[in-house]
Amino acid sequence: MLRIILTALTITRAGDGLPVKAPTDVGMSGNRLDAIERVVTRGIRAGGYPGASVVVGRKGAAVLSKGFGKLSWNPASTAVDPQRTIYDVASLTKVVGTTTAIMILFDEKKIDLDANIVSYLPTFGGGSRDQVTIRQLLTHTSGLPAGRDIWRIARSPLEARAAIVATELDNLPGTRYVYSDLGADLLGLLVEVVAGEPLDKFLQNRVFGPLGMTDTYYRPADSVRDRVAPTEVTPPRGYPLRGEVHDENAYAMGGVAGHAGLFSTASDLSVFAQMMLNGGEYNGVQIVSKPTVELFTSRAVGHRALGWDTAEGILGAGRYLGPGAYGHTGFTGTSMWIDPEREMFVILLTNRVHAARALRPSKVIADVRADLSDAAVLSVIEGPSVIASNPRAFRSDREVGWNPPPARTVKRRSGSSRHRTIATASKRSKASASKRARAKASAAKGKASSKAKSSKKKPAAKAKAPVKRTTSKKPASS
Repeated sequence: MLRIILTALTITRAGDGLPVKAPTDVGMSGNRLDAIERVVTRGIRAGGYPGASVVVGRKGAAVLSKGFGKLSWNPASTAVDPQRTIYDVASLTKVVGTTTAIMILFDEKKIDLDANIVSYLPTFGGGSRDQVTIRQLLTHTSGLPAGRDIWRIARSPLEARAAIVATELDNLPGTRYVYSDLGADLLGLLVEVVAGEPLDKFLQNRVFGPLGMTDTYYRPADSVRDRVAPTEVTPPRGYPLRGEVHDENAYAMGGVAGHAGLFSTASDLSVFAQMMLNGGEYNGVQIVSKPTVELFTSRAVGHRALGWDTAEGILGAGRYLGPGAYGHTGFTGTSMWIDPEREMFVILLTNRVHAARALRPSKVIADVRADLSDAAVLSVIEGPSVIASNPRAFRSDREVGWNPPPARTVKRRSGSSRHRTIATASKRSKASASKRARAKASAAKGKASSKAKSSKKKPAAKAKAPVKRTTSKKPASS
């Protein structure tokens, strides 16, 4: 608590991002916010990720901006700093980048959400693909499959893009929800066609530059490599990744894709989150209109909004975010949730794909994400009394399923046909057959030995007088 207040008193701004205020200045409890440190640290100690960057903001200010752990597991690695440490944000690219670009083009009336994508990308046409709309791509109901291993077949970014456009549908458009990276990639290509410039340049000129997000970009320069958290140690590319996009398909597309590829800091993303809370405006710069923000962040199909996801107690949203809350997660261990009702946002960046030491790192990050959101909401003093009361123990306090003990060997009764796996069943079957063979051989050896002993005694019996036998046959029962 004291640390947070001192930080607020001595620092006026989080880097070039949001102003910093004490929790009490925005109606939050510093003591309750302390739970965040316990939650995030437990994830590190359990081996879920080597470090994390967290920013919690409310009413236009950052009330907690803190780095935990290090960029890698190396003890000599740099400590995480929310203003300086750059993370591969993975699927946060879909909302911070691609969806925002679509919102801008929608505002400018350059696209129609219910128009067929083929009217902008003619090469995507053919069969039921002619019916796919921009809205369906945004809600993951286009009929496209979840993904394809484009990186296995493409030898250049141009080939990768061609393969994406040539993808056949798995379902009829509008009939089923399937979360698809390919849909976001098509949206990225749409932006380039309509805007007349590459996706990364459009976003830099229209979003990141105007907002002062100086550490948000695709393909980080070598000059910032030492500030980038590493990701995969043994990827298909054959070398450890640091400053290169983790997603293989995004890499095949040249590092710039609609579904992944962005790198950013928690501080930069806090500015973006505040812009969304402000109805598309930040520091006098209007990025998108307020009605467009409201349209794109409202539920459209199930729990999905347009591009964005909404909080339903799943995917790291926790239990207490408001009904209008929206956000997204990223495979590398990132998440951002925005709650308009409480004028609050929660950002978590980790590199849980970097040689995680936990047995189930995906379970660790899922629980930490949810706990982080819960702890932030529970810190709001003027919240409902039921929420302001002491919560149940956080998921991170229980660590259920994080590092489960190895399965114990259970003795089974002879003759049981139940086995843990096919491999153990086969092993036991072979052992049993070997045991039977040894027993059979032992029995045969014993029988042979018995016959040998019997044959040695027979010569002595020959000295007796021969016995006369009759030839008459009698019943076997006699």
